[in-house]
Parts: sequence; structure tokens; C-alpha cells
Amino acid sequence: PLTLAMDIVKDVLHTQLPAYLKGLPLPDTFSGFMELSGDQWKHFVPLLTVLFVVLTLPLILPMFFGKRKSSRVNNMISLEKDKVADAVNKLPGETKSVFCRCWKSKKFPYCDGAHVAHNKKCCDNVGPLIVNW
Repeated sequence: PLTLAMDIVKDVLHTQLPAYLKGLPLPDTFSGFMELSGDQWKHFVPLLTVLFVVLTLPLILPMFFGKRKSSRVNNMISLEKDKVADAVNKLPGETKSVFCRCWKSKKFPYCDGAHVAHNKKCCDNVGPLIVNW
């Protein structure tokens, strides 16, 4: 079976493809393509189809078989919990608290400014929650 397949490939590459390419009505100049008849253009359909598939396949395949991005927002804070909920009490003398909303802060639930790098990387616009007491 493998030998038969290789014989077919060999025949196509050594015999049929050269004969097809020699039979193409190639004009001497680029402007000559404008003078080709409809029947002459029909000879180019297989070549143009193969070129289209070969050139677009690398662009199309990743959409179907590429890595899918996770839709998960939180990728690092208390992942073992079903739900992350924090209670924060106002500290004496505190007039303002700044809370993380990007899930990237190393001081979560408080903001450490990690959203700045996140926004640049992801073209996002998330910012902290600022509570004035």
C-alpha cells in the first residue's frame, strides 16, 4: 500500500505536474494576462486553488486546532477555593483603601499596581476599586 502511494506521488511529480505546467498559457508579459480568454484562464484554476489552500492553511488551522485561551480571569489567587471572597475592615486612621480587580496583585485583595502591566500586555483597561472611608 505504501509503495503504491509513493508510485502515485512519483507519477504526479515527475510526469503529470510538469506536463500541466508546460501546458499553461503563460504570456510573455504581465499585461499579457489581461488578454487571456476565459478558456485560457480555466487552465489556471487548479494551480490557483492549490496555491490558495497552501497559503491560507497555516492561517486557518490554528483557529481550529491551536491552543485555546482559558476564559478564566483569576489564574493565581486562592485557586483551591470554589469562590474567592474577602472581608476587609477599615484600619484606624485609614481614609482610603485600594482593592485589586485584575487578579494579578501579589498583595491581593489589595492593589499593588499589577494591572498596569496586565493592561499593556492584554490591551485591557482594568483598574483598582478605590474605597474612601
